[in-house]
Amino acid sequence: MIALDFGFGAVEAEFWRWLFVMTRIGAAMLAAPMFGAGSVPVQARVIVTGAIAIMVCAWSPVMAPPALFSAQGILMVAGEILVGLSLGFVLQLSFAAPTIAAEIISGAMGMAMVTAVDPNSGTSSPALGHYFGVVLTVIFLALGAHLQWIGLVIDSYTVFPPGQTWLGVDRFELILGFAGTMFLTAAAIALPVTLVLLVVQVMTGVLSRSAPALNLMALGLPAGVLAGIAALIVSAPLITDRMTELSLQAVLQARSVLVP
Repeated sequence: MIALDFGFGAVEAEFWRWLFVMTRIGAAMLAAPMFGAGSVPVQARVIVTGAIAIMVCAWSPVMAPPALFSAQGILMVAGEILVGLSLGFVLQLSFAAPTIAAEIISGAMGMAMVTAVDPNSGTSSPALGHYFGVVLTVIFLALGAHLQWIGLVIDSYTVFPPGQTWLGVDRFELILGFAGTMFLTAAAIALPVTLVLLVVQVMTGVLSRSAPALNLMALGLPAGVLAGIAALIVSAPLITDRMTELSLQAVLQARSVLVP
């Protein structure tokens, strides 16, 4: 067994326990879309993780392995990371739906070339995706869903105590099934706008066949952009309702990982 002992007795034992509890919470924060965004300072994430870990240590009898750096201790730490990453990844799947919807709408509008760096993933994504991401984040925070998700992370210590953190094949299949829900939600968000853009493109094609002298590029691109913006404005209440359902669905999916 490999155990570190610096001679501080109970204080040192509580420190290793606190550090062990931070592992699952930190992994969940890292995988979550908002808390793990590149724009969030690492110091802020560590402070929030440490504060939640203090509450978990005070409220639950979670104990660290006697030898944290032994083979058994490393396996327990890996299990903690697995549970935390799973809870954060489920939330990440839900937040990816607006980005996929933005890809569909931007391609239909002819604005696929308008991209910006996504602060969550660090990759380029449509500018419309940033707008959808901001709307979803505001709704998610306004509903208090982030507090419910943090509560689920804390409850996971009761469902999956340290040493019993293997999720099982059923739960892994459940998490993979959330990907299908993500694509369905993205299609539902993009459907009203894409239907309007489809009508505009059909009308533009009819005009180009009726009057071949017209410049299709000069006519179709502005018409598509204007129709897309108008459709986004008109369908804003419907998109907001979809975002609200998506926020609630994200928390329910995270809860189903704990209680399938």
